[in-house]
Amino acid sequence: MKHKFLELKIHQRHLDKYKNQYPLLFKEAVMGNHVFEDNSIQEGTLLKLTDERGHFIATAYYGIQNKGIGWVLSRIEKEKIDALYFKKKLYSAIEKRIKLYNNPKTSAFRVFNGEGDGIGGLTIDFFDGIYLINWYSQGIFSFKDNIVKSLKEIVEYDAIYEKLRFDHDLIEENDGLIAGKPVTFPIIIKENGERFAVYFNDGAMVGIFLDQREVRRTIRNNYSKGKNILNLFSYTGAFSVFAAKGGARNTTSVDLANRSLERTQENFRLNNINLEDHSIVVEDVFKYFNYCDKKGLKFDMVILDPPSFAKSKNFVFSAEKDYPTLLAETIKITVNNGIIVASNNSSTIDLEKFKQMIGKAFNMGKARFEILEIHQLPKDFRTNHAYPESNYLKVAFIKVIKKSKTVNP
Repeated sequence: MKHKFLELKIHQRHLDKYKNQYPLLFKEAVMGNHVFEDNSIQEGTLLKLTDERGHFIATAYYGIQNKGIGWVLSRIEKEKIDALYFKKKLYSAIEKRIKLYNNPKTSAFRVFNGEGDGIGGLTIDFFDGIYLINWYSQGIFSFKDNIVKSLKEIVEYDAIYEKLRFDHDLIEENDGLIAGKPVTFPIIIKENGERFAVYFNDGAMVGIFLDQREVRRTIRNNYSKGKNILNLFSYTGAFSVFAAKGGARNTTSVDLANRSLERTQENFRLNNINLEDHSIVVEDVFKYFNYCDKKGLKFDMVILDPPSFAKSKNFVFSAEKDYPTLLAETIKITVNNGIIVASNNSSTIDLEKFKQMIGKAFNMGKARFEILEIHQLPKDFRTNHAYPESNYLKVAFIKVIKKSKTVNP
């Protein structure tokens, strides 16, 4: 498609933000933002952002996501947003991941990470010779031809697939295949020597969250040996696999989704883990807390990695408001001096706020704590220094110190 240009003025009160490299365009920043209300502007329209006097600030594109209405692409006034522009961006990103391409123990990682690599709304992941492009708005999808052409010119590939992560009425054929030969799923990838099954033909998620790679390795290498480990919101059991390979005495994986059972079993088998030593429970996590309470179950380590938002028949969970309560329940079923691996992936909660949530939870749980280590995004998930929300992942390894009961003489 041919991309039109529209000039928009940025409010004086937001000017410094954009002059300081802020990448996200939001409606309130634009003067006369009523222009977006009648759907007359097509997503993918290029926007020349200026100050009130008409001085150039940046070129952005119009694309609606839950975060905003577009992303800045360039701060060079005469830079063309064409095939060469995208090729340079992709080449620069891939060059920064060369070491990962050459790692024999890991064959899946992020190649392009949205605003961290200079183009918000676009991510590209690599799965053992196969690329998966995620488009997060109709706006960025309108540049598809140039982006796919550029990727094909830069990398060798067995196949390139896409997922449209925005509301659309387009027909996706062949599970989203856009180049190369169709793949028989699952793709078997390696992560730090362990093996996992990946599916592109089963919803938005593919079977493993690549941003937790270093956390999983840390659990395996430093925390699992001889432990009784509970993995909550376990999805396909990747944390449990690493715990088992690290010598855990046993693991229990709990997730509400029915498919978590077969997918976790599949990943255990891929890694030659005896299923009889490990439990997989299809259950609402909040009901499982009640079960543990009734049975008096406690664990040496609990891995807590909830989604930012989750809904079951009886409960709606939001990380923004419910995380301390969830963590307080987790404290109850963790032994004294046990470990909680507390993860939060909400971009609206920064590390400082997350630490405050941890403190609140331990007050609720009437216990003390020591944060042993903190993890954030791995290097392939590049972030944007002017947009702190891009560094969304926060994982704390927390030692639980329960107050000893006083005994009357």
